[in-house]
Amino acid sequence: MIQVYPAESRYAMDLGWLRSRPSFSFGAYYDPDNTSFGVMRVCNDDVVAAGRGFGPHPHSDMEIVTIVLSGAIKHEDNLGNVAVTSAGQIQRMTAGSGMIHAEYNASETEELELLQLWFMPSERGLAPSYETSSYDPKRMNNTLLPVVSRQGSDRAAAIHQDMTIYLSRLEKDRQIIFQQEEGRRVFLFVIEGRLTVDGTPLGTRDTARIEALSKMTIAADEEAFFMLIDLP
Repeated sequence: MIQVYPAESRYAMDLGWLRSRPSFSFGAYYDPDNTSFGVMRVCNDDVVAAGRGFGPHPHSDMEIVTIVLSGAIKHEDNLGNVAVTSAGQIQRMTAGSGMIHAEYNASETEELELLQLWFMPSERGLAPSYETSSYDPKRMNNTLLPVVSRQGSDRAAAIHQDMTIYLSRLEKDRQIIFQQEEGRRVFLFVIEGRLTVDGTPLGTRDTARIEALSKMTIAADEEAFFMLIDLP
């Protein structure tokens, strides 16, 4: 089953310094029928104004992944971590037993565009931790490039959950066949372009939640940049 959520159907929030389109209930937006997808709890499509951001705030028992699409984000936390993450990089935070952090647009002149993703961890009360990782954008051309996985690697962040986040840039008229074990889920987010997934069309910023489909064909109707998450 492929359930499509068109970009224009998502809740839109504009605070001036922050423009956000959450895929799930978040903050002022609450829909009791749209609070999660498996272990996935948040997918926020955010644009943050130059020099602005989120002041210190707490988290616990959540795996938080930030994918920077353009610009750079500055992170600070109570563990002493200070880092700037740019496009081509991923940041992962395990909130675990409790963590306080702040996030800001690192630029005073340019907007920051990002996807922030939250996942429930495989176990509660983990030791808090933070890391950044880098990937080569060329390696995602016409393939699925893992950028976050349970095992992690020298080019992928590790996450405390049985899942993998892939990025791909697919040329027009090219296709990818994705297979996973029976009983798993896929969350797909079209960052740019247009795709067809097993006959179902998806446009820019559309998302799809896919269940009971262990094999699927992803075809580019035009050049497309997308994220695919393999979930339990």
